Amino acid sequence: MNSRASNPAPQRVSDIIDAAPITSADVTPAPEVSTIVPGANDGVALNAAGEIESANSGAPVVSVVIDTGEIVIAEIVGDNALDALTAEERAAYVAAFSDSDESRAESSVPEAAPAGPSRRDMLKGEPFAHPEPVTMLTPERILERTAKREAPSPGWNSFIYAITFHLVNLGDSPSVRHRKAVDASIARRLDGGTRFIPVLTRKGGVGKTTVTTMIGMALARTRDDRVIAIDANPDRGTLAERFTRNTDKTVRDLVTKANAVNSFSEFSSFVTRDKSRLDVLASDTDPFLSEAFDENDYNVVADMVSRYYSVALTDCGTGIVHSVMTATLKRADSLVIVSGGSFDEARLAAETLTWLEGNGYADLVRNSIVAINTATQGTNLVKMNEIEAHFQSRVRDIVRIPYDPMLATGSVIDFDRLLPATQDAARTLAALVIEGLPAR
Repeated sequence: MNSRASNPAPQRVSDIIDAAPITSADVTPAPEVSTIVPGANDGVALNAAGEIESANSGAPVVSVVIDTGEIVIAEIVGDNALDALTAEERAAYVAAFSDSDESRAESSVPEAAPAGPSRRDMLKGEPFAHPEPVTMLTPERILERTAKREAPSPGWNSFIYAITFHLVNLGDSPSVRHRKAVDASIARRLDGGTRFIPVLTRKGGVGKTTVTTMIGMALARTRDDRVIAIDANPDRGTLAERFTRNTDKTVRDLVTKANAVNSFSEFSSFVTRDKSRLDVLASDTDPFLSEAFDENDYNVVADMVSRYYSVALTDCGTGIVHSVMTATLKRADSLVIVSGGSFDEARLAAETLTWLEGNGYADLVRNSIVAINTATQGTNLVKMNEIEAHFQSRVRDIVRIPYDPMLATGSVIDFDRLLPATQDAARTLAALVIEGLPAR
């Protein structure tokens, strides 16, 4: 834009300093800063706010033009721009435009959030002015890393630990850590009296007694309290045949002499104790016995067991409509339903759940465990995943019991001689049973 005669003549910086101050009533406070590089032209066009001119001599000057009440400040830069100014003008120029640059920077950059304390400050325990961000709450800060790692359990990691004179400690392997976690679940403390866990099915020959034995051994080997397995078959049960018996007394003898039993030592004379520390109360074995084990007999035995044991497994007879079953279910804290791997065995186990749901035991069903014995005939001909999917929709969990030659004999069971997969299944089943016991 060319200069107009009506515009005031350019002023030097010294004139601006000596001039009377301009009040807010005289101008609109909308400063605009531009940078001009001096050239051959005396006038330099700016925006509509006004124009700024340089001196005819070519020396850079600061020109101020007041147009429509606005002040336009032009910053003139060049190789020797400041040299052409007097000392007073140079000082005013530097002060004016350095302040302008700083104000522009402050207005364009958002104010940073106050920095939180450093980790070094926190370790020193020094107070800080601003709240601590949540990102400072890290595992490295909270967890104690100086604790000494325990020596690994027997195995390869233990061998490395020994030959390096305890300098290299790899800790336990993942499988060992899993086993210890299962053992911790099995060993969970139970308060509030004896917990009764019936093991039942509607079909014989699917491994109900074997599963009862495996659960009992897995519990007794790990827990510090007492565990007992009761053979509550109304007819002749075979639970005691899974153990090396050290007494011929049965549940019938205990019921007959119940009033004379006043201590655990006296009660112990009626049970067989396995090397796993599991106590077993055998059923009647006399085929000529005319009186069957009934509901009242079971209540007598259960009342006595409640004095001395923390966990009581009940090996129920085949079927679910006999009188002992009523007393058993009334005391049940959890259930284990045993199914074979064939179609008809799985169907009968599912019908057992349906019967329980229809007779007021729906809560027990939802909290129950289904043990599927895959050693029965026909298992390899069915879709096991489909059987599991059905039970998974109705119960809390499912455990497969693999084939094991020792279990297949139907005779004495030595837990230590079971296949590793069978031992793992027994321990997993025991852990699930304990985890599902309600608090009292």
